[in-house]
Parts: sequence; structure tokens; C-alpha cells
Amino acid sequence: MKVLIVLTSHDQLGNTGEKTGFWLEELAAPYYVLKDAGVEVTLASVKGGQPPLDPKSNDPSFQTAATRRFDADAEAKAALAATRKLSGIPAGDYDAVFYPGGHGPMWDLAEDADSRALIESTLASGKPVALVCHAPGVLRHVKAKDGSPMVKGKNVTGFTNSEEAAVGLTEVVPFLVEDMLKANGAHFSKVADWQPYVVTDGLLITGQNPASSDPAAHALLTQLKHR
Repeated sequence: MKVLIVLTSHDQLGNTGEKTGFWLEELAAPYYVLKDAGVEVTLASVKGGQPPLDPKSNDPSFQTAATRRFDADAEAKAALAATRKLSGIPAGDYDAVFYPGGHGPMWDLAEDADSRALIESTLASGKPVALVCHAPGVLRHVKAKDGSPMVKGKNVTGFTNSEEAAVGLTEVVPFLVEDMLKANGAHFSKVADWQPYVVTDGLLITGQNPASSDPAAHALLTQLKHR
């Protein structure tokens, strides 16, 4: 089994002058859930090379067993420093795709044609796609075969409006994940802020927030085992 994990290359938090990127827990948790199950994991990003880490996700208060393991894992850090460029990756080489969040994907992956094509072709091939936290925002322009929004009529979750308000970035982000998914016709559901919550609808797996990274990865692994 081979899974592609796709990361942002965007490091600017709007016009705040602050840095953003991917959220460490949302990479580390699925990385080890998959690796420990014997899955071959490949890391990719929009620009290739070292993707930007959201500095806040490295704060001690946000560390987990998985992030500490990743930080001490020379092989994992070497893979992260040398991610493959997304545009050069054939979707057919992988059995599934996982998108970690962080605010970065809302600027680059949400608008990236290669990412859009990857998701569309993966789903069309009967293979699962999982996205966590802000990463469901990457589905913004993804289309179904009939040209309608791919999420239309789908049961999904993602970073909620109340969670965005809690981190004070409602007016900074280019769009709100919850509002966008609803506007595209998705059936959006959620639980209390910061609690783990994963929704599976066919081949599409979405997680609400960082705490949902581990269960979303397990949901993806379950799909892979049943294929």
C-alpha cells in the first residue's frame, strides 16, 4: 500500500506579517498511523522541498506523542526536508491521499490545479482521500464528473467557524472552511470545538480539527484494508 501525504508550501498568514504553514500534529499523527501499519508513505508539497511548519504548532502546549516522535525521527525529518513537487506526481501511483491542515493550504492548495486534479482522479479511480482541519478547504474547486462541486450532497466536516473565531483569524483567512463547504452544497456537521470528529462519506474522509488527525488516519487505514 502506498499513500501520498500532501502539504502546503505557503508560509504567510494573510497580511498579518506572521508565519503559517502546515500543522505538525496533522502530519505526524497520520504519518505514524500509516507507517506503523506497513504503508509506504510519500510526502509531497506544492513547491517540493522543505514545506513551512506553522510555528505555533511546534509550541509545547500542542505537542503529542506523535509530534515528539516525529521530532526525534531523523528519517521522517529527512523525508520532510525533501518532499516531492506535487505537479510531477502521477496520481495512479498511490492507493490513497491524505491532506494535513494548518492555515497554509487555504492559500495555495485550495487554488492549486494539480491538487484539484489529484483529488478528482483519485476519487474517480475508487481510491480514498482524507483531509483534516483546514485541509477540507482544499476541496473548494474540486468537481464531480458532472461539473458540480464534488462535495455537493456529501457529508463532511472541517475546521468550524467557531474554532476560527477562537483563534482570532476569521477576518484573516481567505474564506471560512465551514461556510465554503456549505455554500458548495455539502452536509456539514460538527461537534464541540477542539473535540475529535471524523466523517466518512464513501471515499471521502474529513476531520474537524487537529485532534481529529489520528482518527481520520485510522479511518483511511480501514478503507485501505477493505479495498
